[in-house]
Amino acid sequence: MDAPTIHAYLLARPGCVPEFPFGPEAEVFKVKDKMFALMPVSATPPSVTLKCDPDQAVALRARYPAITPGYHMSKRHWNTVVIDGSVPADEMLWMLEQSYALVFKTLRKADREALLAE
Repeated sequence: MDAPTIHAYLLARPGCVPEFPFGPEAEVFKVKDKMFALMPVSATPPSVTLKCDPDQAVALRARYPAITPGYHMSKRHWNTVVIDGSVPADEMLWMLEQSYALVFKTLRKADREALLAE
């Protein structure tokens, strides 16, 4: 997966709102004011920081050199993935889905239902 595909996928999540709370260099993707991803705007190579289950985060880091502890984030709950093609597309898609799902499940039931109804 390339950076534009990942960007489009993140924006397509139900209720996703892109913001720039840290300045124009980093786009943050939120659902109901809770961050689930961050992409630097002009990083070379491009990267994405994703929320992750702590045990899975460690396993993914051990499996792929392109995955490191979240840059400027809680190292326990966030991974930064360099988008260089070394992480298989199915694994990248799974990480994107998991990041959103981890945040989505913490929302109030009424908010989750409203987002699913959209």
